[in-house]
Amino acid sequence: MKIKFLKAHGAGNDFVMVKGFESAQIDYNKLAVKLCDRHFGIGGDGLIVILPPESNKYDFRMRIFNSDGSEPEMCGNGIRCFAHYLHQYGLTAEKLLKIETLAGIITPEILKIDNKTSQVRVNMGRPHFKTEEIPVKIDNTSDYIKEYPLLVDGEELLINCVSMGNPHTIIFEEELDKFPLEIWGPKLENHKVFPEKSNVEFIKIVNRSEIIMKVWERGAGITLACGTGASAAVVAGIKNAYLDNEVLVHLPGGDLVIEWSNQDSGVYMTGPAETVFEGEIEL
Repeated sequence: MKIKFLKAHGAGNDFVMVKGFESAQIDYNKLAVKLCDRHFGIGGDGLIVILPPESNKYDFRMRIFNSDGSEPEMCGNGIRCFAHYLHQYGLTAEKLLKIETLAGIITPEILKIDNKTSQVRVNMGRPHFKTEEIPVKIDNTSDYIKEYPLLVDGEELLINCVSMGNPHTIIFEEELDKFPLEIWGPKLENHKVFPEKSNVEFIKIVNRSEIIMKVWERGAGITLACGTGASAAVVAGIKNAYLDNEVLVHLPGGDLVIEWSNQDSGVYMTGPAETVFEGEIEL
């Protein structure tokens, strides 16, 4: 069986993208592991599947699978690539889309597009802070887990917790190299206080409108960018009174702009999506 695919990336966060199969027998979890393998497959941080919506009120449905086969609720860079794919293949002419995800309805808007690159602004939805919404097993009497001292392998780390439809743990640190991602990322992802594991972001504040971010993604490891992570990091910075309402986020794979001007509304993320290559692969 041969399938057609598009390889795309958003700020270096790369995905193998395919249209959903009519056959219900396809195991997307196993398919993701095979296709995302950088030695024996196509290579990518995840597999994105384009599907028809379950409700005719919406335009499309997105499922995403990490390179280890797990299925997260949403992916900010992935949803930009999803919108890019739809326009590249002429599946829609609409610029503002309503996409079903496990995190709810996400609305990407194509701002600019050419043959291989799109600029996409996404309403990422409202952040969540309650322990049961993230989820995290921490006794917390306030409405937000702020600079909570978490003991990790004998070292106390000050964590901030935000859900953007998926769980995020944010640590503000002036010396990013002090906490090597390959060591601390998996320890935090799999810490016992996170029943559904957690994404992890280490943040250096440059000024009130600019940060540098490194990310360990749940189920994928070190990646060059994370849209939900950038959103969660800026939200945490605003809640902590470290940042203004619009922030430029520098990631290893590129830059994203995150806006959260009204704390009763959604977070907006703007960034690129770009075709890498397309082809066919034999399963």
